[in-house]
Amino acid sequence: MQAGRTVHLMGTVITLVINGGPNAGTLADQVVEQLRAAEHRFSANDESADLMKINASAGQGPVEAAPDLYQLIKLGVHYSKYPGGNLNVAIGPLVKLWHIGFQDARVPSQAEIDWALALTDPRQITLDDVTHSVSLNRPGMEIDLGALAKGFIGDQVIAWLKEQGVESALLNLGGSTVIGLGGNTENEDGMWHVGIQNPADPAQAYGQVVSIKDQALTTSGVAERKLTTNGKTYHHILNPQTGYPDETTVVSMSLVTPTAFLGELWTTMLFGKTKEQIAAVVKTLEQTVGVLIEDDGTVIQLR
Repeated sequence: MQAGRTVHLMGTVITLVINGGPNAGTLADQVVEQLRAAEHRFSANDESADLMKINASAGQGPVEAAPDLYQLIKLGVHYSKYPGGNLNVAIGPLVKLWHIGFQDARVPSQAEIDWALALTDPRQITLDDVTHSVSLNRPGMEIDLGALAKGFIGDQVIAWLKEQGVESALLNLGGSTVIGLGGNTENEDGMWHVGIQNPADPAQAYGQVVSIKDQALTTSGVAERKLTTNGKTYHHILNPQTGYPDETTVVSMSLVTPTAFLGELWTTMLFGKTKEQIAAVVKTLEQTVGVLIEDDGTVIQLR
């Protein structure tokens, strides 16, 4: 028996397919409820979300967080301190300033960008492992987990499905993060086949097709959320050092990794780097391969 569910959550369309078992439909419904609950913890756009309660208390003292929210914040802060990486979970004020992908998106002034950058120091986030509390030390700071949350939540869902005895499932979190549990027995090679859009040729259905089995495919790219004004187009991926969208010839970066969290982590850390820099780092990552697409449509395989 195969069960499928499609829902709009986390600002995107999420699709789940579970292969096999008489209770596949029930499990699929339970996954949807898990995703709804996770959205309420991790969202940076819902004022009632648990994360936003932490942001609302910036400069006012610690706020206790749910265990998984605290865990992801801690991981995010740790990797945000990596020198030269493009991940910064304290980037919230800058994201809200540009707000690309929303109706009020605009190009901020340099003074506004400088103001926001001053509030994005991850070292100003204090964590207490005993109480699971989070303190944003300066008023106006905001944590944004959008670069990591879908992968982290997706891995939780896949782990839960494994505990329920599911051996074959595909969780598609808006196309940017796709996780395969087991393989797909309906395909001759027993793999899940996932397409990657080529931003240089949007009319084409897929620029590349990648096969995964007990793996995740994560893509960072400039195809979806953009702002065009005064003849110039800006994408939504902001450089935490400059405060502006990254300028790069690599318009799409996809990684196949053992977990979705690792995929989101490294696509975020590396997007905006040169193709040579990206390739050099990917070579050092275990069980990881990738696909880069340049602005002229050139496809580069990373092994």
